[in-house]
Amino acid sequence: MNIKDYIESIPDFPKKGIMFRDITPILESPEAMHYVTKEIAKFAETTKANLIIAPEARGFFFGIPAAMEANIGFAPVRKPGKLPRETISVKYDLEYGTDELQIHVDAIKEGDRVLIVDDLLATGGTVEAIVKLVESRKAEVAGIAFVIELDDLKGRERFGDIPVLSLTHYEGE
Repeated sequence: MNIKDYIESIPDFPKKGIMFRDITPILESPEAMHYVTKEIAKFAETTKANLIIAPEARGFFFGIPAAMEANIGFAPVRKPGKLPRETISVKYDLEYGTDELQIHVDAIKEGDRVLIVDDLLATGGTVEAIVKLVESRKAEVAGIAFVIELDDLKGRERFGDIPVLSLTHYEGE
């Protein structure tokens, strides 16, 4: 399946000069969604992951069904104040300022093999922060999976030897 057939490119969104890659057509297509789910679940099995985690909100779209397909657990990574139990946090730098992500402190166990799932890899800053969360729990990042990778931004370089799956790529488009 050519997953690009299910991605809309929206120029100048959310601001001028940005080419937004809209994944909602994937969600609208049972065939495309099934394909993405199966591919990420296969990657989870290949990497021997026993847990999938994903950042809100678009990571949830793909992380939850892939975890179900692979028959492994799922844990959400959210902005501060969104999770009801005790959390651990990581702060990370943005182009202009900082942001913070949290996960329940008991979501990741020591020795877990964690697959991080998100919709798009650009510069990799958000996922790099999630890698730090996983490692702070003495767990291993088994792999990182994306639907889309923007190759020209070289986000993959932040992850060293961690296996990365990207279902489709865009370069300077």
